Amino acid sequence: MHSKFIFITGGVLSSLGKGITSASLALLLEGKGLKVALMKLDPYLNLDPGTMNPFQHGEVYVTDDGAEADLDLGHYYRFSNSPLSKASTTTSGQIYDEVLKKERHGDYLGATVQVIPHITDEIKRRILACATQEKDIDVTIVEIGGTVGDIESQPFLEAIRQFRHESPRNCLNIHLTYVPYIDHAGEVKTKPTQHSVQKLQQTGIFPDMILCRCKEPLGDDIKAKIGLFCSVPKKAVIEVVNVTNSIYEVPILLQEAGLDVTISELLGLSQKRSQLNDWQEMLTTLLEAKERVSIAIVGKYLTHKDAYKSVFESLSHAGIGNKAIVDIVCIDADKIVDKKDFYEKVAGCHGVLVPGGFGERGWIGKLIAVQYCREEKVPYFGICLGMQALSVEFAQNVLGFESANSTEIDPETRAPIISLLSEQRKVVNLGGTMRLGAYPCTLDTSSKTYAAYGKKEISERHRHRYEFNNEYQEICQKKGLKIIGTYTPFNLVEAIEIENHPWMVGVQFHPEFKSKPTSPHPLFKAFVEASIAFKREPKEALV
Repeated sequence: MHSKFIFITGGVLSSLGKGITSASLALLLEGKGLKVALMKLDPYLNLDPGTMNPFQHGEVYVTDDGAEADLDLGHYYRFSNSPLSKASTTTSGQIYDEVLKKERHGDYLGATVQVIPHITDEIKRRILACATQEKDIDVTIVEIGGTVGDIESQPFLEAIRQFRHESPRNCLNIHLTYVPYIDHAGEVKTKPTQHSVQKLQQTGIFPDMILCRCKEPLGDDIKAKIGLFCSVPKKAVIEVVNVTNSIYEVPILLQEAGLDVTISELLGLSQKRSQLNDWQEMLTTLLEAKERVSIAIVGKYLTHKDAYKSVFESLSHAGIGNKAIVDIVCIDADKIVDKKDFYEKVAGCHGVLVPGGFGERGWIGKLIAVQYCREEKVPYFGICLGMQALSVEFAQNVLGFESANSTEIDPETRAPIISLLSEQRKVVNLGGTMRLGAYPCTLDTSSKTYAAYGKKEISERHRHRYEFNNEYQEICQKKGLKIIGTYTPFNLVEAIEIENHPWMVGVQFHPEFKSKPTSPHPLFKAFVEASIAFKREPKEALV
């Protein structure tokens, strides 16, 4: 077996940051010249998060090969160069579904199907599949979702226990826990960490390292106490102090704490110091930026910012690319009363972004946002549903088709400028199934979008069912809505722009899934650049 394996578990409570920690560790190991793969094991019984409420689960991250995955894969992408695919994500639902299919097929030769060995064997098989999805992967980092003690996590913990038992020299267990500071006592408490590790040890897993999430640095006496009670050396107790400015500081803090050195010693990896020059340069740009620009996001899940996690991060990356700080103003689309109300809410903003989504709630508010940007020459960026809103508003207010709509919103509309493929007669054979994963797109070389990318052929990831109706292409083009990006095999509209506007772009794909802090997505970077230009020379807006 070529790859080494690092298993990361969490204890005490959820949302400690296992995903960011895993991604930061991958960056540190890549800085040594190692090739790293990342994997998320999610204990929930859903087959994937595709049908889960964003308020509960956050955004659905999509890979090139069409996997609908947990948002932690977005962290993996932004921090590392790990290959991400269907092999990088697994849920309990997928595991049980696969095992039951094999049972129905007769693969187990009539044996009683049990958690051990059948479920745990399937988990181990998928871990190995992640480690071998590309050649020469040196280290595979496996994050186990949930918290130690959760009933649904037990099969995953048993599987990684077996995995290490079968390959002890190639495996390392890291436990991320929480060390609280009690204000009235004036001291930190290690008991939650002790209990969490004891619970983990009861499953047969003995952590090699303990990462302690905390508000302030831990004293040597606290680290020694945790090491003693949890049976790890003091140097293997590493603090993960809350960052004050950006999550992108975490890899630097972990390097300073010696995480990569200790891991290298335990796994027999290169002792070469991780080179993070590009990352450090990016951080310096981020922390020293002086100019500020305000971007309004008009969406329906804004009370749970993780629902648009990649969009928020991509705007931050675009700020870095323009040496500016992006201040985000959240506007709930379903609380926009009318045009005057929106103008008051968006006052002081220099650009508007409408992200993806599903359903009717907030639709009218998004159309009002589009109309404002089109008429007032405010930079606008529409992503997926945001592009569809741009198309519908144009059809209603420029083409004069008052009833124009998407059939997702109004199935009986007489002007279905957005509709399912199955509703478009010329491509009825394709049906109305969701487009998932990466698709190529050919750009018009005279467009602002082409200018941003600097190339004619691009590839971007999709997650949608409804498409621009090609019956309206000709009249839209004549009136100033330009079709500038196309999926040529079926002539599907992928990108549009409004003519005679500083920057008004809509794309059917999700560019936020391919943005990194060290490499901002070109469309986000161009949008923020246009918003900065608008700030410097604002147009007079209606009030």
